[in-house]
Amino acid sequence: MYVPEAPAPEYHPPKGSIDPDRSKSWLRRAAPILRAHKIGFSIALTLSFAGLVLQVMIPDLLNWAINNSIEKHTVPISFYVKWVVILGLAGGFTGYFSRLLLLKTAYRIEFDLRNIIFEHLTRLHFGFYDQVQTGQLISRANSDIRSVQLYLTFAPFILVQCGIAVVAFVIMMYINWLLALVAMVTMPFVYLTGARMRNSMFPVSWLIQSRLAEVATIVDENVNGVRVVKSFAAEQNQLDSLAKAAWKVRWSYIKDADLRARWTPAVQNLPQAGLGIILLVGGYLVIHHELGLGAILAFNVYLMMLQAPFMMLGMLIMMGQRASASAERIYEILDESPAVVEKAGAQDLEVTTGRIEISDATFAYPSDPGRPVLSGLGMTVEPGETVALVGRTASGKSTIAKLLCRFYDLDSGVIKIDDQDIADVTLGSLRYQVGVVADEPFLFSMSIADNIAFGRPDATPDQIKAAAIAAGADEFIADLPDGYSTVI
Repeated sequence: MYVPEAPAPEYHPPKGSIDPDRSKSWLRRAAPILRAHKIGFSIALTLSFAGLVLQVMIPDLLNWAINNSIEKHTVPISFYVKWVVILGLAGGFTGYFSRLLLLKTAYRIEFDLRNIIFEHLTRLHFGFYDQVQTGQLISRANSDIRSVQLYLTFAPFILVQCGIAVVAFVIMMYINWLLALVAMVTMPFVYLTGARMRNSMFPVSWLIQSRLAEVATIVDENVNGVRVVKSFAAEQNQLDSLAKAAWKVRWSYIKDADLRARWTPAVQNLPQAGLGIILLVGGYLVIHHELGLGAILAFNVYLMMLQAPFMMLGMLIMMGQRASASAERIYEILDESPAVVEKAGAQDLEVTTGRIEISDATFAYPSDPGRPVLSGLGMTVEPGETVALVGRTASGKSTIAKLLCRFYDLDSGVIKIDDQDIADVTLGSLRYQVGVVADEPFLFSMSIADNIAFGRPDATPDQIKAAAIAAGADEFIADLPDGYSTVI
């Protein structure tokens, strides 16, 4: 009797998911994950904004200190020193907690993204895995996720930095509106340069992620197939393959570096041109007694504050292009729908005798739909009967076993167990009742006992040992240094 087990998860499942609407931009599709962490995000960004506001107030204090304490001697300098120290300490306090909370939120988002992808991979059909490379999946579940996480968490933080530039500009306008407008004269050119930089870097960002996945594929296949590689003395051939893939990655990174070297200096240094203009115009106003000397110092500090967001703008653009390319690669997996699913209202398979009946079964693999592996197959296996399927390679022997477990669905025909169509029963109950021993066994990196109990994690040591005895494995397992606790 099949008894579905639902062990309590050892982790909290993701609160958000990826929006399935493919017509939306990648950011809008990722919005549900961000909303799931909106409290942590909001507090971190609020603290960050508050800390930056405190920093923006310091240059204005310096302006008043020079004018009132140094030039006019109307206010003690200690008054302004005290407030600068207070604002500095408060800004440091808020900055510490904002970054701490932001990083915690960032890693929670990365955790959610990784589990969303892995959960989806467990639901996908065998046909999907027949057509993708393992290295590609590993790359998308690691480096691509990290690229998306970095942008989703740090882009808002950088935008807050840019937002504080607005506050600084308002204070500059209050001090002297003409000098404030002069200070901003280079900013439109920074925006236009950043837009061109973004457009030129997106294709290269996509290429880098794709070629990193190629390297991961070669490494993964050589590690898993090391015995085959060594048996055929093919180490040098595989090294050549890796070298070619690594050269492509190197070329992509060099191209990326070339684009960055071409555009980033302009994005970062254009605002500094405003400094010279401020000194020219501001100096003229000071000489003609239309502006205080402290204002010049304050404007220089504010201009540095305005430069910082625009210097980070180049980094934000690069992160955005890398994240956009990575997100599209991740969505290619998440947009893949499982081809083998349970029907609505599916019932558990109830096995009484174990009679198997295959009627007029036709099947072709999704990778080659025009060439059926089975065509009109009909056979019956009676309870207690042993049947051997004999035939040449690729004649469909293993395919029948895969179809019996519903790893694939028939193109036409029916497979029944005890007169129950396997297409109408739950997948869990079907695969629980059918035992499969693959011709290429796979062992997980855990103890021998855990590998034996993989299909039944609650199995007792006696049950595990009984299974090993039935398989003729108990004797050699007992001779191992740690016995059943030996890690594979």
